[in-house]
Amino acid sequence: MSYPEISFLYLNEEEMIKAGVKNMHDCIDTMENVIKCLNAGDYVMGGENHNSHGSQVSFPKESKFPNMPIDEGDDRRFMAMPAYIGGPFDMAGMKWYGSNSNNKTKGLPRSILTLMLNDKDTGAPIALMSANILSAMRTGAIPGVGAKYLAKKDAKVCGICGPGVMGKTSLEAIISSCPNIEEIKVKGRGQNSLDRFISYAKEKYPHIKNIKSVDTIEELVRNTDVISFANSGNTDPSTYPFVKYEWLKKGALIIGLSCFDMDSTEMAKCKLVVDNTALYETWAEEFPYPSFGANNIIGSKFTDMIHDEIIKREEMIDLGDIINGIKKDRDTQNQIVIFSVGGMPVEDVAWGKYCYENAIKQGLGTTLKLWDKPDLA
Repeated sequence: MSYPEISFLYLNEEEMIKAGVKNMHDCIDTMENVIKCLNAGDYVMGGENHNSHGSQVSFPKESKFPNMPIDEGDDRRFMAMPAYIGGPFDMAGMKWYGSNSNNKTKGLPRSILTLMLNDKDTGAPIALMSANILSAMRTGAIPGVGAKYLAKKDAKVCGICGPGVMGKTSLEAIISSCPNIEEIKVKGRGQNSLDRFISYAKEKYPHIKNIKSVDTIEELVRNTDVISFANSGNTDPSTYPFVKYEWLKKGALIIGLSCFDMDSTEMAKCKLVVDNTALYETWAEEFPYPSFGANNIIGSKFTDMIHDEIIKREEMIDLGDIINGIKKDRDTQNQIVIFSVGGMPVEDVAWGKYCYENAIKQGLGTTLKLWDKPDLA
């Protein structure tokens, strides 16, 4: 980058695909390096504690202003998620998105996302990119890192709760990390979405012959080695998929990408792992006790359990400590493991840099000029 002239690269979705945004194998490797950076503390996110997930604009239930959006339970919001991540990335950036479930009636995804990468010293823009696929891939890849270190090596059965985008990307990552998977079970709410998921899985994984839908959570988790909860959810825990400990196969891994629930005393029998301990401690501050429900990620139930003295603080294990050999993946081979995935903008920035570097190598994108010389310098 030359100064004072500033230009940046714009990458649309098609160019992002050419730049490798869908490369799950590399995304898992990238997210593993992200977890290592998080564990070392070589990152900064929003807020005074440097661990905030982001800043969200939510709308009121009612308003005297006729043009103001109304919260009708349709996930209508805007969110800014800034971050810096060090290590091999050394990059700053921000994911920005607006979300509205009614977008589907217009042929649009619920959330529309972009990512801006910025020079860490000047703040100058480096790249602006389409980020829907990027976000979906990094979200799915973290379960792949979890499965690599936490699933039993002979895992053969995978269960997916939620046949949407997160269900598909987490399945791809789990299969990448658990090559012996030979059966897929999926639980959803609508037959059309289940049929689409099964057709997708059969086409993408022709070597897996047994791919089927199930009607209950019990059917989903019984005799299943790796379960991904990738369903949509709200702030009412009574509506979350509920898992009983007695249903779970010995040695099973549950990955909580989205909401599910278990009895706290039963959950205390499991190995409880999170993707970044500091994130959950920050959520416990931002969503005062009880955090779980206000935040529907299962790791917030872990911090509630610490508050209630059901488990000790050291029983909430950071995945980075397992990757670095500081903590064991499981205390016994039959121990059930629950891995909570919070999702963080450092992941977007890291995967965005990977795609940006590939785009540069391939000559992709459109160069946009911010200025030749800043008028206000």
